Amino acid sequence: MSDTKEYFDPESKKHGVAHLFAATRYSLGGLRKAATESAFRQELAAAIGILVIYAAVGADWFSYAGSLCLFLITFAIEAINTAIELVVDRTSPEISQYGKEAKDLGSFAVFCLLVANGVFAAWAVWTALW
Repeated sequence: MSDTKEYFDPESKKHGVAHLFAATRYSLGGLRKAATESAFRQELAAAIGILVIYAAVGADWFSYAGSLCLFLITFAIEAINTAIELVVDRTSPEISQYGKEAKDLGSFAVFCLLVANGVFAAWAVWTALW
């Protein structure tokens, strides 16, 4: 992505309905970028796999709703982690302790959500089977 005036010039900021459309366009751009990341694709595959398992064991609606919320939070944190990595790599191409720590913290945030997804999915399957 090139640095453009659109992102840095306050005069180019949109308002009202135009802002809504611009924000949607930026969000879709973020989704396209996330889809190029292998971690995002793996998390999406895991989410689909969990939903298939829920269908197989007859999980209740709460399991689906809880997992959907956790999946969306995971995808959002993964996007933030990717943004951190992109900014660190752009601003500090050399090895930097601050850059490493920023990336490690982003990775830890994703890890925490993956654990939460796994624990919740295990609980949902357990309650559906017993």
